[in-house]
Amino acid sequence: MIDACSALNHHELREMARRFLPHGVFEYIDRGSEDEHALRELAQAWRHWQLTPQVMVDVTQRDCTTEIFGRTQSSPVIIAPTAMAGLVRYNGEVLMAQAAAQAGVPFCVATQSITPIERIVAMAPGADLWFQLYHWEDRSLAHQLVQRAHDAGARVLVLTADTVIAANREYNTRNGFGIPLKPSFRGAWDVLCHPHWLLATLLRSTWLDGVPTFAHYPEAFRSAVTRPSISKRIQVAQSLSWSDIAQLRKLWPGPLVLKGVLQADDARQAMACGLDGLVVSSHGARNVDSAPAPIDVLPEIVDAVGKHLTVLMDSGVRRGSDVAKALALGARGVMVGRLPMWGMAAGGAPGAAHALELLRQELLGTMALTGRRSVHELDASLIRHGAG
Repeated sequence: MIDACSALNHHELREMARRFLPHGVFEYIDRGSEDEHALRELAQAWRHWQLTPQVMVDVTQRDCTTEIFGRTQSSPVIIAPTAMAGLVRYNGEVLMAQAAAQAGVPFCVATQSITPIERIVAMAPGADLWFQLYHWEDRSLAHQLVQRAHDAGARVLVLTADTVIAANREYNTRNGFGIPLKPSFRGAWDVLCHPHWLLATLLRSTWLDGVPTFAHYPEAFRSAVTRPSISKRIQVAQSLSWSDIAQLRKLWPGPLVLKGVLQADDARQAMACGLDGLVVSSHGARNVDSAPAPIDVLPEIVDAVGKHLTVLMDSGVRRGSDVAKALALGARGVMVGRLPMWGMAAGGAPGAAHALELLRQELLGTMALTGRRSVHELDASLIRHGAG
């Protein structure tokens, strides 16, 4: 059995996940879109931002707790919404929520979750749950889902705005891992070569709960992930507009966040519409293959709205030093998706919690080595953009 809690870094967790998961599932998590230029540039962009240590500072006591949307958490990290986590491990979304609760950080439940939010709440008591919305063409059905998330106890609503159509991920097509999943000889062989995943995830899920479905779709439109949706009513709305934000603002009483912002003008419009926060994000470089790295556009967005909105960011966070860079550039927190997913694949809830703890310990170490005792001391004086 893989001991994910022995991993020293994200590289080792990723390799453990790669060995456990079928090739198609792993690539769905791991890769980008089209020629994957944005994915490669994402890694480069983080390296170009440098931290300049301040010395002769007493860093005996360090604290990386922070407050986001009125709740204190152990570190400035949120587990990002990740579709179909339940195909990585049985009850994958529950495991993520349990890991988040153990780590003292929020978990954002995805619209395309295999596990319903009601089960997540029941099986992960104490978890700080957010809910991510893909807005459907049928506004009334989308609004019913928003009400369902609120009734279940979700505290923050996150509208994903950057995925109005499915991105061009050719490897998914080759692997048969699109939506719907397409059974093939290649895919079947891939699964048979990973018997641990087959027994512990796919067969267990099918035996206990039936063929996996998108649990948050209305029952009348719910189908197995191997079959296409029967209605355009629950397709992601290509007609999504700022007027939809106004409707959601009326419906949702708690913090409302827009995810997928890369332009300062969009950030200003979000502020004008009464949103509480936004996520500067390229969807992990999984959508537009020419998109800039969010870390590079973060400063201008913070300059535009940072005094009025809670600015978060995601895409490419792998180390605690990355978290420090994002906070130094004005973000209040970061979302991480692939990292806890690798941890969960490698070792279930303990593996995901270990991934989060690695990130927290690396952040504390970076703070010590740069002369910062609190995350609130991570500011622009710490950071510079290197050449090339």
